[in-house]
Amino acid sequence: MSRLYTGKVFRSTGSWYVVVSDDGSLVLCKLKGRFKIEGIRNTNPIAVGDVVDFEMLPDGETGLIKNIHNRNNHLIRRATKLSKATHIIAANVDQMVLIASLEKPRTSTGFIDRLLVTAEAYHIPSIIVFNKYDLYDADHKEILDFYSKSYTQAGYHVLFTSAKENINLEQFRSVLKGRTSLLSGHSGVGKSALINVLDGSLDLKEGNISDYHHKGTHTTTFAEMFPLSFGGFVIDTPGIKEFGLVAFEKTELGQRFPEMREYMDQCRFNNCLHVSEPGCAVRKAVEESVIPEFRYVNYLNMLSEIED
Repeated sequence: MSRLYTGKVFRSTGSWYVVVSDDGSLVLCKLKGRFKIEGIRNTNPIAVGDVVDFEMLPDGETGLIKNIHNRNNHLIRRATKLSKATHIIAANVDQMVLIASLEKPRTSTGFIDRLLVTAEAYHIPSIIVFNKYDLYDADHKEILDFYSKSYTQAGYHVLFTSAKENINLEQFRSVLKGRTSLLSGHSGVGKSALINVLDGSLDLKEGNISDYHHKGTHTTTFAEMFPLSFGGFVIDTPGIKEFGLVAFEKTELGQRFPEMREYMDQCRFNNCLHVSEPGCAVRKAVEESVIPEFRYVNYLNMLSEIED
């Protein structure tokens, strides 16, 4: 029997995987065929962050992945908007760091909340980083202050940053230090730029912003994990245009909004969806501006997409 080695997946291109073994060596591995049919609905049976067992092939240079260890957690989304197939973004992470921007490109709260809800479902702590603070005028800063207070009251850590003007980068460094962090967000929001300022040795490719669409160009085509010189790891992911929810029940969705969860046990009905039911404590909290209306609207939009 061939000797099995254990390592962590640092890079995934869809057909090949770069695995860092326990002794620190990098091995290019492919996947044993039978795994491709076990998770039929998954476009990628193995994700960056997975711990795997592999054997070396006769060439002595490449490996064959034979086993995937149980995951502590993972983050998943629909592969495409209309597809029922799913895509695992990353596995075994300590936190999700959602990089957003109010300008060039604009990140909608609907997109932010979809990511937060999914991370909540998989018990992954989330941090929201509003980048490009140097671009914001007085109106932007007023909006940002409102969003910051709303998400902070919901229990999220919110940070403002600017890679260009070196704003709050030391705070951002402390967020990442010693942890495995999944970086997520639209293309062009500055994920790579922020990391490059903190750790110049990585030299991650940065995208330009389209002058016409004010949207980022894709520079990352596959997920990849990088070690940080000051401790910890970041998983850089391709910029996500849309984020489709997976395997949510309608009665479960409200549980993934921390500020709604606080009032749900006060609703008259245990199966309240917080839409039009009488005696709904969540709707009352929205009407009294205790729960921000934009969060409730995003909840209703997600609810309408969940199949009965």
